[in-house]
Amino acid sequence: MKRLKIILTAFFLSASVFAQDNLNERADNILGEYHSVYKQDEGRFVFTKNSDGTYDCTTTWSKNSVDPATGKKYLDVKNPDKSLRDTPCDRIKIIKGLRYNAEKKQWDDARIYDPTRGITAKVTVKFTSDGRLSLRGSVLGIGETVYWNKL
Repeated sequence: MKRLKIILTAFFLSASVFAQDNLNERADNILGEYHSVYKQDEGRFVFTKNSDGTYDCTTTWSKNSVDPATGKKYLDVKNPDKSLRDTPCDRIKIIKGLRYNAEKKQWDDARIYDPTRGITAKVTVKFTSDGRLSLRGSVLGIGETVYWNKL
């Protein structure tokens, strides 16, 4: 009987570890580089994982990143945080601290920053059935959805 308890305990512990590994693997599906075309803008973004298990997203490339008049990169001049206004447009962190919600199979509990308007919004991120990444930002219940393709 004692041996059976040990075997069952080992089974449940290993099942728990497997379930946690599987959850982490699903949560990490967001990692990588994405491409987006929206209205007149085109860009690339990369999701990275933080040590606390949350995810950040940073702009890595923008089609219209250089001012044709000066030849210099555009800066994040509309950022509400004045200390970030000298950040080049291809290095802007647009999402910080995104968390995976296993129950809903989506990432949420974070805000997305729109550098073209200088505003932040609540964000929900999930994969669509065709494999694109859906990002829905909303402020006071009014929202907008954009779709990114993984590279």
